[in-house]
Amino acid sequence: MMRIIGIDPGIAITGYGIIEERGSDYYCLESGCIRTSKDLESSMRLQSIFDQICALVDHHRPEALAIEKIFFSKNVRTAFQVGEARGVIILAAARCSLAVYEYTPLQVKQAVAGYGKAEKNQVQRMVQMLLRLKKIPPVDDEADAMAVALCHLQSHRWREAVKGGNQQ
Repeated sequence: MMRIIGIDPGIAITGYGIIEERGSDYYCLESGCIRTSKDLESSMRLQSIFDQICALVDHHRPEALAIEKIFFSKNVRTAFQVGEARGVIILAAARCSLAVYEYTPLQVKQAVAGYGKAEKNQVQRMVQMLLRLKKIPPVDDEADAMAVALCHLQSHRWREAVKGGNQQ
């Protein structure tokens, strides 16, 4: 059994998903979004993200944190803000003695949908199917966070299989 917190970082919306692997099945224990108001100072928004990530980790006790790497082609301001959010999330993981694993959007899509250029709705449907959710997660950031956690669990399973094969 392994429990992971997956994170899709953002300054306005940070998606999260606590996913547990039991045998060959995956279960979503909790998912949602941390939202911060644009009316708050940036430092207060980051403090809120940090505090809420720490509270989730303290409550669910995951074994690791999986986070999406930044991928932006144009908007530098947004990239900086996401980078700041990622920084406080990684700091929260360090405070809680969690290992941090980072995955690109391509890796996440490949692991969850089987295709690195999958559309958002394909990833959402696969998250729904893999976790046997009654409905598609309502917010992209939440679905992406669950996808990052699933990516890590599948990558971990593969690494363990390879390690086991090399010991023979």
